[in-house]
Amino acid sequence: MHRRRGERTPLNAEINVVSLIDVMMLLMVIFMITAPIMQGGVDVKLPTAEAKPLDPKGGMVVTVNRQGHIFVDESEMSFDAFRASFKALASKRGAQGVYLRGDENANYGSVVRVLAVMRQAGVGDIGLVAEPTEAK
Repeated sequence: MHRRRGERTPLNAEINVVSLIDVMMLLMVIFMITAPIMQGGVDVKLPTAEAKPLDPKGGMVVTVNRQGHIFVDESEMSFDAFRASFKALASKRGAQGVYLRGDENANYGSVVRVLAVMRQAGVGDIGLVAEPTEAK
């Protein structure tokens, strides 16, 4: 079975998918590891409560951390800047709701002052975010 001089070998038209599956699996593992790390936000320890947890995906999130610093979404603001600009920020966002996240060790007065500014701005739909209690 020797080939003659002008004879060509037949083409192999199959695609080797095993290497493509390996690459796909590697990318899937990388995305599964990095996705939780990429979720940003302000680090606060929320108080626990026996209430249905709120889902703050659609609205504006205002956070008061342990030191009393105020964050609108992830941008830090002083209290005076927050008081001056909150009404404009809330009206620009629309009526999707505002969620207040207060660290459980934050000064109660700081959280109440932020809540008062939100009420004065005419925002009626304010959700207080808490961690659900663990079922025992």
